[in-house]
Amino acid sequence: MQITLGVTGGVAAYKAAELVRLLQQDGFSVQVVMTRGAREFVTPLTFAALSGQKVITDLFEKSAHGEANLESAIEHIAVAQRTDLLLVAPATADILAKFARGIADDFLTTLYLATTAPLVVAPAMNVNMWQHAATQENIEILRARGVKIVDPDEGYLACGMTGAGRLAGQQSIVAAVREVLKAQKDLQGETILVTAGPTCEDLDPVRYLTNRSSGKMGYAVAEAAARRGARVFLVSGPTSLEAPASVERISVRSAEEMRRAVTERFAESTIAIFAAAVADYRPAEKHIEKIKRNKEPLTIHLEPTTDILAEVARNKGGRIVVGFAAETTSVAENARKKLAAKNADLIVANDVTAEGAGFDVDTNVITLFSRDGRDLALPKLTKSEVAQRILDEVVRLRGVLGNKTTAHRSAV
Repeated sequence: MQITLGVTGGVAAYKAAELVRLLQQDGFSVQVVMTRGAREFVTPLTFAALSGQKVITDLFEKSAHGEANLESAIEHIAVAQRTDLLLVAPATADILAKFARGIADDFLTTLYLATTAPLVVAPAMNVNMWQHAATQENIEILRARGVKIVDPDEGYLACGMTGAGRLAGQQSIVAAVREVLKAQKDLQGETILVTAGPTCEDLDPVRYLTNRSSGKMGYAVAEAAARRGARVFLVSGPTSLEAPASVERISVRSAEEMRRAVTERFAESTIAIFAAAVADYRPAEKHIEKIKRNKEPLTIHLEPTTDILAEVARNKGGRIVVGFAAETTSVAENARKKLAAKNADLIVANDVTAEGAGFDVDTNVITLFSRDGRDLALPKLTKSEVAQRILDEVVRLRGVLGNKTTAHRSAV
């Protein structure tokens, strides 16, 4: 597995060299990214020799002629896609603040925003900096996003003070890496069916009814599920998004096509997550020729489409079924009603009129309503982070409801 190790500018930067060796002994491949401050304490050559890989030091590396290397300008995307975990040790107060606030002004901070891999940070700093309200607030923001924090040890610090702030022991950091990566494969053995995107209901050869769904939320769930070890079917309405790696995409257009695709694959699935924005109505009549414009009002008769979630959940057996509720009013009330009416185990609800939670944006603000009575409101997060939190809740429900993989597979 590939680990990207971010080393930031603190006295403890030299300890990251031993960390590289320990990670390699555990069978990990390690690539190091150094901030400008880190290079004041340790040279890139040290980490290159230990890791056997290129050490990345700048967002825009210079060529031999002093010109910006265009390949380096997008290298953070390539690193983001191939890494299985991002570890930052030591993590300074500065880097914690940048991660928490989404500031991307060097390779490491840009990489953090570009990757969907889990993040482990091991802070190291002066005791007063660690205890400062701003640092603690940033720590809580990162924890809320699912970041694993390896708290610093207490003891004598390089500044001469005593207290919390020393970089945690390398063995503790490696143990945290193992723990996170083990958790990230907690869906191995599961087959997850995910729906995503809008549907298009044709009125005539030119016009159709649809909605504003981009598919980003469903695609993020599919990618996260695959990263966590699941086999994934992605039934997708029309969207410009590329299917995540190792995910089997089934492209559909209408609600009826989506219904058929879901029905065909539901029997193989152990978990089903319905993130698609399926049209509730379609034209009762599809015109063979384009409807011509005239001065008279046009009346279009609509008929309801099949409620896919309700239909498959009636015979779900031991499967876990997750639905989405995009609301504009009474979010909690409507979500709880949907949870019961659809026989779902989890409803992901949001107010699509709220800032950062609407269609075709990269963030979401959701509340998870679970069958066992738990309501979990989350802050505004990226859709990749939201996907991880949804899957965390699915894993929790699997244990609470007793829905083991064997039970899933025995259900018909």
